[in-house]
Amino acid sequence: MKMKKPDFEIAESIESLLHHKLRTLLTLLGMIFGVGAVIAMLSIGKGAEKEALRLIDSMGLRNIIVKAKSFEESKLKEIRENSPGLTLQDLNAARETLPFLSTYSATKQVKTYSVFSRAGESDAEVWGVTPTHVDMANLIMSEGRFLLPFDDQTYAHVCVIGSRVAQVLFPGEAPLGKHVKINHVWMTVVGVLKDKNLIKDEFQGITLKGEQNNIYVPLQTAQKMFRFGAYESEIDEFRVQLKPDVPSGEAAATLSYLMKRRHKEIDDYEMIVPEALLEQQRKTQNIFTIVMACIAGISLLVGGIGIMNIMLATVLERTREIGLRRALGAKQIDIRRQFIAETVSISSIGGVAGILFGFALSLAIGAVTGWAVGWTITSILLSFFVCTVIGLASGIYPALQASRLDPIEALRHD
Repeated sequence: MKMKKPDFEIAESIESLLHHKLRTLLTLLGMIFGVGAVIAMLSIGKGAEKEALRLIDSMGLRNIIVKAKSFEESKLKEIRENSPGLTLQDLNAARETLPFLSTYSATKQVKTYSVFSRAGESDAEVWGVTPTHVDMANLIMSEGRFLLPFDDQTYAHVCVIGSRVAQVLFPGEAPLGKHVKINHVWMTVVGVLKDKNLIKDEFQGITLKGEQNNIYVPLQTAQKMFRFGAYESEIDEFRVQLKPDVPSGEAAATLSYLMKRRHKEIDDYEMIVPEALLEQQRKTQNIFTIVMACIAGISLLVGGIGIMNIMLATVLERTREIGLRRALGAKQIDIRRQFIAETVSISSIGGVAGILFGFALSLAIGAVTGWAVGWTITSILLSFFVCTVIGLASGIYPALQASRLDPIEALRHD
């Protein structure tokens, strides 16, 4: 008897599976759910990683952020007896003392009671910032320009607005050159920011605010033209950027030592290291991935056991057929190849269906939870490969059992 071609064996195996549609479908479900779980898990993990990078990008991966803490007025008054709070002198001391810093920025929020234009009123937040803030916060201009050093030096009455502010204050108009009144001060719009569309407003416990509802004015202008509380810090936050190849952990420890000395060990500020936050998020995500991979692996294993059961049942049902083939000259390897072809066919079909199910499942989870999702060719190929390997491994034993049947005993089987 001549050896059958692989394509013929696959066609015959599929025909055999179609004879038992319900049993085949029930066997496929284990592989479909397993592969679907792997695809969904990896897609959610990939989406979370992309979103984490976007959130970190808004803080600056190579930045260190020092923020003033908030206290009740009575507590703040007591603290100010020993520490002036966060100041530009702190930033200047860091710049002059620490050689691993490349650039910097500082911000101060303006307390507002009215923000309006001739066309509308806004609840926007107003921030006094240094010109370098655009790079430190990775802001992107949609129209016009950002604040310049000249604006800061001359106390210019100019501002840059977010996309939502532009829509509210200047509906249907070009904002550039228009005027915004912040409290009692009129400002000229010189630029509009592009919205980053962040899905989350928090990352690893750190609150993040999009810039779409912000107005930025020169820091020196803000400090001169607006009033602030008697015990407020001179600035609310400053950021310093590290030079390439400088470990963020060591840099943060050095900066922390400097700040403690300047603030007399008073804990009236907090330090945020975005790179450390990203590493922490990745560790958390890795744990989640491992747990979900184990669950998905168990599901695939159950599917493999289902394939083994159906193939063992098929061996019993086709005992006489196997005996007849052996009597007509088929070799053991021919029988093994036939049953392995059936196993590969069912696991491959289950893998493809599982990939489609995984896409649908991840999109559904993303729609319900609001989580970001993302796919990679590697995750798709990996899940399909694992599914096929488990299916193949599950079919080897039934194939060996079938090939070892005695032809005479098989023909006598009822």
